[in-house]
Amino acid sequence: MEEVPHDCPGADSAQAGRGTSCQGCPNQRLCASGAGATPDPAIEEIKEKMKTVKHKILVLSGKGGVGKSTFSAHLAHGLAEDENTQIALLDIDICGPSIPKIMGLEGEQVHQSGSGWSPVYVEDNLGVMSVGFLLSSPDDAVIWRGPKKNGMIKQFLRDVDWGEVDYLIVDTPPGTSDEHLSVVQYLAAARIDGAVIITTPQEVSLQDVRKEINFCRKVKLPIIGVVENMSGFICPKCKKESQIFPPTTGGAELMCQDLEVPLLGRVPLDPLIGKNCDKGQSFFIDAPDSPATLAYRSIIQRIQEFCDLRQSEEENLINS
Repeated sequence: MEEVPHDCPGADSAQAGRGTSCQGCPNQRLCASGAGATPDPAIEEIKEKMKTVKHKILVLSGKGGVGKSTFSAHLAHGLAEDENTQIALLDIDICGPSIPKIMGLEGEQVHQSGSGWSPVYVEDNLGVMSVGFLLSSPDDAVIWRGPKKNGMIKQFLRDVDWGEVDYLIVDTPPGTSDEHLSVVQYLAAARIDGAVIITTPQEVSLQDVRKEINFCRKVKLPIIGVVENMSGFICPKCKKESQIFPPTTGGAELMCQDLEVPLLGRVPLDPLIGKNCDKGQSFFIDAPDSPATLAYRSIIQRIQEFCDLRQSEEENLINS
């Protein structure tokens, strides 16, 4: 289906194709016929595939350039430090796949087996999948409309042979577009633990994060919390903190208070993060005592606690 109007009643609504907001919509005839309400058979196939995945986390951002992919990569690295924990990192930023570069996997290719596509592994317990592995060159532009992007995401979720996985981390493109709607729709039946939303302190970023939070609430996607990235710069010599991106409206903390969303933590700027991402290495190894590393570790622990609590609550519901 093509882009829908803001007040779309939904393809499965009795007003589908007949409501006043449907006038002029390119999908009006399709919805009125009832064909748009037919459930995609891939949803059940993905639900079955995801039975081997314990926790599913989406990483979102309102704006590009706030460090969402960097956070996704380091969340994966941090969780994978426990050798008994299996991690999968899925990059659905179809037009701007940066995960292969950040994870040191540029030039790698996807291999097909009898059980589906095989992820590319950074470590024995950390597998990665990205459209970047399907391109002949990292400079190739992906110029796709929504339906083709949705088809690619469907394939990633249904056809990749992840095996037994403790955490599936999904790195999404910025905003609230086709990719976000697709991944939420396809994973809804398989249960998503929640979303981590990345922002920077300034208002120009926060105003888009508010939209992201509204999106999560509309599609009933639990919000694990917000991470304020690039939150000040601590000089390695004098240890004095400077605000490179001043929180002119109170930063993520005030926004989280207003919207009643948890603030998972703040990650300060560290030049080594960018250098390590360009080299395709984990920042945690080069700077284990950096304030940014300590902030990351605290945030990762809170995410694990959220997922464990959610799993415990669901098990109690099943057993009650």
